[in-house]
Amino acid sequence: MKKIGFLSFGHWTPSPHSQTRSAADTLLQSIDLAIAAEELGADGAYYRVHHFARQLASPFPLLAAVGTRTKRIEIGTAVIDMRYENPLYMAEDAGSADLISGGRLQLGISRGSPEQVIEGYKYFGYVPAEGQTEADMARGHTEVFLDVLRGEGFAKPNPRPMFPNPPGLLRIEPHSEGLRDRIWWGAATTATAQWTGQMGMNLQSSTLVMAESDKPFHIQQAEQIAAFRAAWATAGHVRTPRVSVSRSIFPIVSDMDRAYFGREGSSQDHFGYIEPGKQAVFGRSYAAEPEQLIRELAEDEAIKAADTLLLTVPNQLGVDYNAHVIESVLTHVAPALGWR
Repeated sequence: MKKIGFLSFGHWTPSPHSQTRSAADTLLQSIDLAIAAEELGADGAYYRVHHFARQLASPFPLLAAVGTRTKRIEIGTAVIDMRYENPLYMAEDAGSADLISGGRLQLGISRGSPEQVIEGYKYFGYVPAEGQTEADMARGHTEVFLDVLRGEGFAKPNPRPMFPNPPGLLRIEPHSEGLRDRIWWGAATTATAQWTGQMGMNLQSSTLVMAESDKPFHIQQAEQIAAFRAAWATAGHVRTPRVSVSRSIFPIVSDMDRAYFGREGSSQDHFGYIEPGKQAVFGRSYAAEPEQLIRELAEDEAIKAADTLLLTVPNQLGVDYNAHVIESVLTHVAPALGWR
């Protein structure tokens, strides 16, 4: 059994061929797709965060809005770039969105991928300290964020406050109990997966990982998942960790599916570069008639190892078509693989 959700990057473009031609289109359709996914029986609505781009950016207003329009579905990110975040303000936003949703927030965070502008985090007021890298800064922000989510007081109260204070040191409010256990880290290397386990965060793994061998993508990803779980066990965390992987999966069950994705059936893993000097292996897309998809997906070792599968959706094709894709996976593929 697996939790199955969708992951949207929230692209928009004024092109007449796009169903999302403005930021308003993307935000409102993101809410509508979450509602539709819940009605279909999916388990999660997740959103990617990119700055300085015609994509989803500030996630918390969207997460809170989805929380008010749904009742059961998990609501999350994959991922928020921690280079750009004030961890205390983020804890307030996250606590508020989690309380609004009734404790359904699943926050994926990470160092982030290359952005649209050079060192964009500097425009947000964040610069790595001397001797630190931007990755060090992101992890530093994360450690503060995780610490304040525990709900322990740390700030000395004003002896003459405007409103009465509870006794002792004050914490970030609003505090949402249990949110600390629902923080995920997006890892792309074995070392980062191990750090994630040591820190007691759940693991998110995308449609690419940094190339650490010449093995197929899904094997390298499964090895990182195993390293994460080993590090978790060594650290002695009590709860059972969660792992998600993302995949592009398109069952071909209609002429429209064939027109959009019929050529993706020959998709293969490939190696490339997302940053200078850092080679990555990119996972293939899965597009075929259900019987063939079932055979191919049964051989994906990383999907086997994960408890959560996020379906990357082409949001510019509109809510109705993306709901159709989600329904096709849930109906024609998931039961035969034992995911449902």
